[in-house]
Amino acid sequence: MLRKNRGQAFGGMWVFPGGKVEDADGDVDRDGEAVVARRAAVREAAEETGVVLEADALVPVAHWVPPDEAPKRFSTWFFVAALPKGAADVVVDGGEIGDHVWTAPADALDRHAAGEVELVPPTWVTLHGLADIESAAAAVDAASAREVAYFATHMGALGDRLCAVWEPDAAYESGDLEAAGPRHRLLMTSTGAWTYERSP
Repeated sequence: MLRKNRGQAFGGMWVFPGGKVEDADGDVDRDGEAVVARRAAVREAAEETGVVLEADALVPVAHWVPPDEAPKRFSTWFFVAALPKGAADVVVDGGEIGDHVWTAPADALDRHAAGEVELVPPTWVTLHGLADIESAAAAVDAASAREVAYFATHMGALGDRLCAVWEPDAAYESGDLEAAGPRHRLLMTSTGAWTYERSP
């Protein structure tokens, strides 16, 4: 994971390597969004960390879009891949990226809960989904065996907690966070004690 330097988008947050699509990554209309996003992910990983990956090795895990009211809206893809042999050395530029750490997903979540690191909801939920997986190979196998998770976020408040809601949560369309029915939401507090609820 990488810590973005202050003064830029997501400054101070701990994130996965990533960035925006550039013309060299291809044409979305011609190549498809997932293909172009995968190429961009490979390029950004190399630029931000020095780690060189093969595009075919990246398996999509999730696709996120923010709430309609967000001041900036991104179509964001998350991928998982096994680290190539000999590619463990990370070199950050010190400009956009200020620090890095190799960490287990559960450890990153524990540090967030303790207030030691800042995470955005898509990163938190992705780490939560990986926390019980024991190896990179198992993560790749799990992602390959299931459909890409799609998160189109609606936001609300439940008491003093912010609540990000996704389909098929009972509140997704109605906005009634107390409504009975299925749950798919992230409850967030300013202290970092976040709770993910998802009905089976």
